[in-house]
Amino acid sequence: MKQFRLPDPGEGLVEADIVTWRVAVGDTVKINDIVVEIETSKSLVELPIPYAGVVSELLVEEGQTVDVGTPIITIDDGSDEPGPSTSGAEAAAVAAPTKPEEIEAGKIGGAAPGGRVAVLVGYGPKTTEAKRRPRKGDSPDPAPASANAGVADTFSTQAPVSRPAGDRTPLPGHQSEPVGEPLPGPGSGPAEPAVDGGAVLAKPPVRKLAKDLGVDLESVAGTGPGGVITREDVEAAAQPSGVVQPQVEATPQAGALETRIPIKGVRKLTAEAMVASAFTAPHVTEWLTVDVTATMELIGRLKARPEFAGVRVSPLLLVAKAVCLALGRTPELNASWDGAVNEIVIKHRVNLGIAAATPRGLLVPNIKDAGTLGLLDLARAISELVTVAKEGRTQPADTANGTFTITNVGVFGVDAGTPILNPPEAGILCLGAIDRRPWVVGEGAQERIEPRWLTTLSLSFDHRIVDGEHGSVFLADVASVLRDPGLAMLF
Repeated sequence: MKQFRLPDPGEGLVEADIVTWRVAVGDTVKINDIVVEIETSKSLVELPIPYAGVVSELLVEEGQTVDVGTPIITIDDGSDEPGPSTSGAEAAAVAAPTKPEEIEAGKIGGAAPGGRVAVLVGYGPKTTEAKRRPRKGDSPDPAPASANAGVADTFSTQAPVSRPAGDRTPLPGHQSEPVGEPLPGPGSGPAEPAVDGGAVLAKPPVRKLAKDLGVDLESVAGTGPGGVITREDVEAAAQPSGVVQPQVEATPQAGALETRIPIKGVRKLTAEAMVASAFTAPHVTEWLTVDVTATMELIGRLKARPEFAGVRVSPLLLVAKAVCLALGRTPELNASWDGAVNEIVIKHRVNLGIAAATPRGLLVPNIKDAGTLGLLDLARAISELVTVAKEGRTQPADTANGTFTITNVGVFGVDAGTPILNPPEAGILCLGAIDRRPWVVGEGAQERIEPRWLTTLSLSFDHRIVDGEHGSVFLADVASVLRDPGLAMLF
């Protein structure tokens, strides 16, 4: 039997949800066949099986959250080899027939010194009589003691007391019944109090959550086994006094007035990231209304070109290009804050994140090295990114190492919004709806009101990294390219 354990899907994730089993007990599988679909906090991932054989057991139910390394499926590969819990030497002892003469000789796979026979784990009971090493003061030929012989009090100076086998009369100074509460079972006892200055018991993901929420782990009492601090302990410590976390129901009740949805997967990651962003990075948001009539005219010309046939061309494409150009002039927006070493990290490549609304929640996959792509390649990259995200096929690597994000609320008919930073990025740009509105054009005597294509851009940035001047220059650069795309030649 081979047990397949849940692997790390990538990016150091520690748990995943079992979404759909692609096999059932009794099915025959080959190496690299897809057997299960899992959901991490970042994406849906299909897992191939590294063994060939017949599915013997599904160890985890659909919808269950399991830790990385947990056995999830058992495969019968048809071999007679022992399972993974058997070592090589023990396997040889079990598999090889044991001859009587080998047992008497104490060979491997037979008997061990003392007459014990090798079994799967360790050795069986002794077949010879146990002998005690003589103590000082013992007679040269003491009588053999049975297994129920009396034992001297360790902390007294009385001579050893012997009694016949089966006699359970309490020895002098001993009690026949246990006194006090019974000892707790393994792992069920209360945690020992933490020693001042000692190490805090918490897993790395829990430590990160505590750091993001501003919780001092030394002030948190762990409720996990052995006093380990759990995620729930940290979240409870972060709650204001008197606030109780609601109990979550797994499924809605018939006729109920409300439905409770478990917080996990993408929704859980999004919530944690937004809380960390809102309470860690001091946000500043600036707004700018822009006449993008020239951009809309350029989009119409691009759609008519043969090389853009079959490629989605939208205002988001030109906004993305304008952002890449502007980041080259204000690199402070393409940066992150490393509080562990008190450094601002300026990124030398633009991994442009595009916020995508999917059935699983908000995902922000990013286009690697977007600043090096031409307009056509950038259009193809955006189309593929959005398609993959909506189909739920975004991989963890696609959402990692982003440097700047664009979110487009205009597709929902919303004029503008106040975006929240996607940590640890320093900036995020929100594109509002593009509508025809009255606008003053011309100068002096040529001034007039005309219907123009207008949109509102809103930029949020981390004020620890980005000064107001940098943020304003960046936003003005993006607006100038959208107002007159020909100015891109000057960047």
